[in-house]
Amino acid sequence: MSLAILASALLGCGNGDSMESFGGPTMGSTYSIKYVRNKGLPGPKEVQVEVEKILADVDRQMSTYRSDSDIEHFNDLPANRCQTLPAPVLELVRLGEQLSEQSEGSYDLTVEPLMNLWGFGPQGREEKVPTAQALAEVMRRVGYHHLRIDGDQLCKDAAVEVDFNSIAAGYTVDTIAAKLEAMGIHNYLAEATGELKAAGKKLDGSAWKIALEEPRDDQQVAQRIIDVDGYGVSTSGDYRNYFEQGGQRYSHTFDARTGAPITHNLASVTVIHPSTLMADGLSTLLLILGPERGWDYAEKHGIGAFFVIRADTGFVTRTNQAFERLSGGKTE
Repeated sequence: MSLAILASALLGCGNGDSMESFGGPTMGSTYSIKYVRNKGLPGPKEVQVEVEKILADVDRQMSTYRSDSDIEHFNDLPANRCQTLPAPVLELVRLGEQLSEQSEGSYDLTVEPLMNLWGFGPQGREEKVPTAQALAEVMRRVGYHHLRIDGDQLCKDAAVEVDFNSIAAGYTVDTIAAKLEAMGIHNYLAEATGELKAAGKKLDGSAWKIALEEPRDDQQVAQRIIDVDGYGVSTSGDYRNYFEQGGQRYSHTFDARTGAPITHNLASVTVIHPSTLMADGLSTLLLILGPERGWDYAEKHGIGAFFVIRADTGFVTRTNQAFERLSGGKTE
């Protein structure tokens, strides 16, 4: 399932207010910003400069697809080494540790060697089921417990590699939203690689509306439309990036405890949360845990979640009271 933005036409009002928008490439995907420009607020070119500074910082610090990023320099280090890293990188490592502990190790930021082994990562060569020996070898380099923060340094006691793909976009959206607020922009929708945050109202005074789409390749079907004001929204799904071998479907989403892709019937999870960073990480965590463990986790922690589950007849959805309360949406 993916998120689609239902925006009104970009027209001006008689009082001089206007809807502005811009976007571009980022993180191997795209970003987009829409905001209501009231009198005295900066124009889109000025705002875009500030947004793209943030995007460049995140790319330089956290990208696993460029060899000169801060995190890739750390990933290249052997065991028992430390590296000074920017505060945002350490913040994400701390969050990763928290989510790992709460999921009993299923969620883990150090799964990049596994992703490469199975063919999904930046150094992945071929999508295939690895041998038991190869998997056991790689598992020695997986585990959040191998990481330790010492002041402004990140240290490792094994040759682990950190991958922020499950939370970097959410962090980016929150950082952009904070910049927009600091520039006096309070009615906006900020999106990066599908993660988004909306606040305030559109130009016509109506709510920002987001369509949650059914996970299908043949057509786009809106299963749910939600109103968003002051919240981040993130969807994680296993339905686009996968391969099949021996009649078994293998997703790009991994359970770090087993070292293997998830195989349950939870197709996607959408989380709504005040923090887009948390929504991003939690949608991945719930997807890993699956339809039963994930649901119990969401209920225990009061997380607004919308589940799409594979069934013999297609897809069925399940949503909890926290999601209903936060989204203000309606079933279509």
